Amino acid sequence: MGARNKRRSISWRHYCGVVGAAMVVELLLACALILVANPYGNLPPLLFSSHVIMDTNQRFQYPAIARSGRYDSIVIGTSTSRLLRPAALERIFGGRFANLAMNSARAWEQYRIATLFAEHTVHPRTLLVGIDVVWCDENADTQRITERGFPEWMFDEDPWNDFPHMLNKRSVEIAGRRIANALGLNPDRIPFDGYEVFVPDESQYDLAKARELIGPVPTASPKPYAATPEGRRKWRFPALKWLETLLDGGWQRAVIMIMPVHVAAQPQPHSKSAAREAECKARIAALAIRRGVPLVDFRIKSDLTTRDENYWDKLHYRVPVAERIVRDLGRAVATWQDDPAGTWRVLSPPPTLPSIGAVGSTQRSDLSR
Repeated sequence: MGARNKRRSISWRHYCGVVGAAMVVELLLACALILVANPYGNLPPLLFSSHVIMDTNQRFQYPAIARSGRYDSIVIGTSTSRLLRPAALERIFGGRFANLAMNSARAWEQYRIATLFAEHTVHPRTLLVGIDVVWCDENADTQRITERGFPEWMFDEDPWNDFPHMLNKRSVEIAGRRIANALGLNPDRIPFDGYEVFVPDESQYDLAKARELIGPVPTASPKPYAATPEGRRKWRFPALKWLETLLDGGWQRAVIMIMPVHVAAQPQPHSKSAAREAECKARIAALAIRRGVPLVDFRIKSDLTTRDENYWDKLHYRVPVAERIVRDLGRAVATWQDDPAGTWRVLSPPPTLPSIGAVGSTQRSDLSR
């Protein structure tokens, strides 16, 4: 009986030893794969000299773009800014653009990626901020990230403290894709300038389906809401302090653009939400005026935002419309005037004094060249 128990004990120890050794080998292989493939481009390069984006979670991939030094200008925003094509923006503003707008990005996430870019760019040229409802969220300071997660650990200057956060199945999977890409077996998931046509191909556009997704346009509130001056002062827009910090970030030029969602996604006219949005726009305009920055508002009722055929759903316009928006933005910034046809409004007047600062002092002259 004792001999049998002894054999069982030896067999159990042998089994545990084999399993433990296998786990150690698996961990070492995972570490080696992550180190070599560098799936997020945040570690010192070992095998690959340049980063390739092999994952669609922009939050984990865009820090590598921000640090790359390949670009001097960026777009930040949510998915409503992702179709602004860098090459089209370069024709208007010059420089080398990357589009770092992220799906459902909170204002804090946008602020962090723009700050990281400015810190790692020798001469930051143009910052284009695509304003969406997240910048006017009264809870922006407490609800800073989404369920997608945000790699705050990538934003310091020590790459090696990132490594413990990368020891997971997802990192190994992306590392495997990077190896496959190097072998010609897998295409890049997103171009390195961040621009991706994430909406369906134009050949698949169905106006009837789009109208279903757009839904009804809200009618004016039967009881118009009137906020008192004291009530307006109490409304909180905590993200605007981050926007102000961005405008002071040493950019040659900053442009603020309030994105053109369909009127179905805009607040009910004469409602409290419409009053809050108007107050938020006014406070952004005050920031823009102080900094000599153009603020172009496309989030209004217009021929652009009332036409269902311009949109896939109430938030996302079509690719040809995106090209038109970039052209219109160029006209708005060059003239500092409202569109005669009513597509946009410029909410900040042109700077009149050369002493406005690093951002404002170059706004007009660069675009007139």
